[in-house]
Amino acid sequence: MNYRTENIKNLETHYELDLEKGLSPDQVENHRTKYGNNEFSTQKGPNLFQKILHHLLEIMNIILLLVAVLATYLAFIGNGNYTKTIVVLLIVIINVIVSTLQESRAEAALSALKKLSSPTSTVIRNGQRQTIASRELVCGDFIELTAGVQIGADIRLLSSNSLQVDESSLTGESEPIDKNANLEITTEVPLGDQLNMVFSGTNVLNGTARGIVVAVGNQSQMGQIATLIGEQIKGKTPLQKRIDKLAKRLAIIAFGAGVLIFIINLLYGNVPLVDNLMTAVVLGVAAVPETLPVIVTLSLIYGVENMAQKQAIIRNIPAVETLGNATVIASDKTGTLTQNQMTIQKLWLSGKDIWSGGHLSDHEVTLMQNFAYASNATAQLKNGEWEVHGDPTEAAIIRFLITHNLYHPEKAPKRLAEFPFDSSRKKMSVVIAHPQYKGRYMVLTKGAFDRLAPTSQHLTHHPHILNIDGTTALQPDPEEALLAEAQQVHDEFADNALRVLSLSYKVIDEIPSKLSDLEENLNFLGMIGMIDPPRAESKAAVQEARTAGIKPIMITGDHALTAKAIAKEIDIFREGDLVVDGLTLSNMTDAELSADIEKISVYARVSPEDKLRIVKSWQAKGQIVAMTGDGVNDAPSLRAADVGTAMGIAGTEVAKSASDIVLADDNFATIVAAIREGRRVYTNIKKTIYYLLSANVAEILTMLIGAIIGWGLPFTGIQLLYINVLADGIPGFGLSREKADSHLMNQDPVGVKESLFSRGVNWRIAICSTAFIITALVGFYLGRFVEIAGLTPSHQLGQTMAFITLTLASTINVYNARSNQSILRVGLTSNKMIFGTTLLSLGLTILFMNIPILMNVLEVSPLSITHWLIAIGLALATTLTIETTKFILNKQGKKFIG
Repeated sequence: MNYRTENIKNLETHYELDLEKGLSPDQVENHRTKYGNNEFSTQKGPNLFQKILHHLLEIMNIILLLVAVLATYLAFIGNGNYTKTIVVLLIVIINVIVSTLQESRAEAALSALKKLSSPTSTVIRNGQRQTIASRELVCGDFIELTAGVQIGADIRLLSSNSLQVDESSLTGESEPIDKNANLEITTEVPLGDQLNMVFSGTNVLNGTARGIVVAVGNQSQMGQIATLIGEQIKGKTPLQKRIDKLAKRLAIIAFGAGVLIFIINLLYGNVPLVDNLMTAVVLGVAAVPETLPVIVTLSLIYGVENMAQKQAIIRNIPAVETLGNATVIASDKTGTLTQNQMTIQKLWLSGKDIWSGGHLSDHEVTLMQNFAYASNATAQLKNGEWEVHGDPTEAAIIRFLITHNLYHPEKAPKRLAEFPFDSSRKKMSVVIAHPQYKGRYMVLTKGAFDRLAPTSQHLTHHPHILNIDGTTALQPDPEEALLAEAQQVHDEFADNALRVLSLSYKVIDEIPSKLSDLEENLNFLGMIGMIDPPRAESKAAVQEARTAGIKPIMITGDHALTAKAIAKEIDIFREGDLVVDGLTLSNMTDAELSADIEKISVYARVSPEDKLRIVKSWQAKGQIVAMTGDGVNDAPSLRAADVGTAMGIAGTEVAKSASDIVLADDNFATIVAAIREGRRVYTNIKKTIYYLLSANVAEILTMLIGAIIGWGLPFTGIQLLYINVLADGIPGFGLSREKADSHLMNQDPVGVKESLFSRGVNWRIAICSTAFIITALVGFYLGRFVEIAGLTPSHQLGQTMAFITLTLASTINVYNARSNQSILRVGLTSNKMIFGTTLLSLGLTILFMNIPILMNVLEVSPLSITHWLIAIGLALATTLTIETTKFILNKQGKKFIG
């Protein structure tokens, strides 16, 4: 049954409702059985143990656990140092905790949604007025609404008196909605236009009403949103998928390298079987960059800290990187792109030119003062600043006067009577005691143009200055041209998406007992046009997003004309783009939406289902979608988006709970700033991968080459572990704090299917690894076969030279990874964390190479000064190779790390 369009009598029959007595106790129970409880049903999710087990079985965590087991075994049979085991297990624990916390966010959103339930409702049951818990409401209940109550179910109105409802939590629009029980709706209309209905979770601001409960629990609008939230399963972020893919590759490489080195040693027959097995295991372990997960986590956490300073609060840590790679920003309009404050843009005094800025004439001042006299908004001066309170439309009038230094409430004439605004009349009238008219009174009527539209007898060509000191007599002007002019001005205002408010007046001798008589035979004075204007920074932020290759779109519950005007002003809407409203969208097939979606830049009057559909349609095209919103209606799409962004000021708890990021200032520009930070994080993660894998690949291939050519193994297992964890692991932490490159926001986002090795990272790893391999093998050869400085060559001396060469080269390689610019241009100390950790790593290496007990742990030989100088020279040769590569790439306009 369509409750919006159904005849009231049919509803009464359908629910067997007696409007005098309401439902009987037996009917209540029958209806509860038939139509359900007024509660949101939720599916029971996995318990904490199941969640932890699920995340433990992820590929990278499995590899890390294997590493921990092997490290434990090596420590047990070796030197008893379990440091690496502890570090790796801590990494696993951090990963599992973060993942488990993310998974709980949907449950938090549903929990917040349940809290919106109204505690009590007033119903007529069994002939008596009763106050019951809202969860006890059933379909068919005869319910009463008054100002201040939160509505507990979806209700079809039977009668209403000046009923205003705040539906912002449901539609996202902050303007109060004037409801009208007598309105007949014959076709499908958007939720915001269903004026004969009120909905669960919204609030009555003014007036009274009676109605029939027509939907409860999951069938209500709020219940449908709860269902949508529960259905949205947050998938892994693109970075998490890329790390998983990398982990699989590393696992294959580790296993393959271990098997291959085992076979080679077996064929040569010069390595004992147990040692051969241990070498194979160690080489497999060496293929895994153990510090990568913790460096990635540190990069994300540092990004969280930076975003917090930019007013973006991160609730889901991986969202930092995902936002950086967003390709589409679907933004709400009100308060995010706009100021969330109605502002007067134009005014027109009958028979005069349109004012759109600058000096106000005396007549225009009078017009605005009289608009204020017919308003109920007020302002208070606190700490030198005016605080305006009241209806947003009336508040705009007061702010206009304050801005032009015309607000003087102490001079306002006394109000003697008021005929309040009514949604059916669309106007309000006041009677004021104007000093000019001794013994007479002035009536001011403010409202919609179509209800105050002037007749030729009631136009005023030269309106009287109606301020307190005015003396000119009223001069009605019957010129027909002014009637057409008034309509033309109204249409011009409306075409510019301005909300139009008109003002008329008359002078009376006495206040009538019937207040409706006040609104007869009025003289038309003029009108004002207002809009919620864009934030000053919105246009620049949109332009920066476009430059960064990001498609900005607007999704709003506001009307299409208003949405298009704002979108056009800030460059979201461009010539050739499309504006689609909710009804049009609902009539489009998925194929039609997919075909047109790249042309649509504005969506207006859309439902929660529409928003969800838009997000998923973009995602189906392989796009990474950042979605902003503040209302309950936004929660499903916030949950489904790759990065859901809720408003911190205007946002509901439901929206915040469903989101990944909360904007503390509700500002679109903050999203763009956060994207810049996200790109910095992602680029630094790529730099980390380049930095760590260059050494890992070099270790594996150096070991294989040494074994194949018959030189023996260039490294021991403990030496490989030292390089991975201490030599390049410690300095790698500093990459998490590397500053953003200047080109970040001038390149396209990373595609959802783009590899971590894209944009040249793969062959740059190859260049660096090749340099590492050559220098390490040269060092190994010199120590293994060449007598230098009186030291007898040996296999252990060769391993020592290979070890110290690769250790030094991989440690200082962190400076190569920092930037596309030369080390000399970037500076050694500009990143203090890298400078400090590099010194720490080099210091540890010197200690391990010179203290006998530590030398025994590393299985290294003492080196002469000459050997040290050779190793340092070989390490610097690697840096020189990479510096030369950077120089050539920069000359070609390319980047070393893309």
